[in-house]
Amino acid sequence: MEEDIFYENIQKALENLPDNFSILEEQIDMEVQWQYFEFSGKIRTPEFSEECFREREQLFDPAVGNERKKEILSGIDNIDDVAAFRTIEKFLQSAGGELKSWATLAFQESRMLLQSSLLDEQQIFISTGLGVKGHKLRYFTVFINQQQQEMLTSTQRKLLKDELIFELKKCDGEFEVIDFMEGFSTAQVMLPLKADIKQVFRNIVDECNQYGHFLKEDFMITNVKVLTRGEIIQFLEENRKQDNHELEEESD
Repeated sequence: MEEDIFYENIQKALENLPDNFSILEEQIDMEVQWQYFEFSGKIRTPEFSEECFREREQLFDPAVGNERKKEILSGIDNIDDVAAFRTIEKFLQSAGGELKSWATLAFQESRMLLQSSLLDEQQIFISTGLGVKGHKLRYFTVFINQQQQEMLTSTQRKLLKDELIFELKKCDGEFEVIDFMEGFSTAQVMLPLKADIKQVFRNIVDECNQYGHFLKEDFMITNVKVLTRGEIIQFLEENRKQDNHELEEESD
């Protein structure tokens, strides 16, 4: 029930998007994104932003540490001035590692601020951990085998891949990659912002199960990160324990 509400809320939010939204196309770890916005919220004041703007050339000084550069980026992305935007843009061209992710987020914030000022309307920012292409979001999904100790057969693997590609084409989605493992299969795909996410994958599972019922009806979808095999197995184990607990409660 909670899962249904979760998907419904996502779908409702995406369907009601106004025209004036900006999308972060780069893949940036969600943990880094949270750190950036939390950090910016704590330090960002008009006075601090002005100080960072005056000292923005420190971004290009090799002697200045990363923490100070993060402060400057998080400060000047709040300055409604083309000079601030150009400074971040220039720094982004040579930034590496975590600073590149930080600068990318600051660049997006600064660009949105300028757009809002020029157009006189608030911009909406969309970001995911897996990135975006055009107006399509990237999703990582897990299809769960009925026999969780076995691999799908070659016929079943071909069927799942074919049905996945076919269903994606119907909604202007894009297939990227699929991997088959013992117990489950994982795939990365692109879907339009307003696609019915849950229904797309439900159709794939239902169609495959007409030929042997080899997939569980439950599946996993995320646009936050690519899950490791260990994370998937842990989730499946926790879900199995929860189902067993609910069955025990019903029997009592």
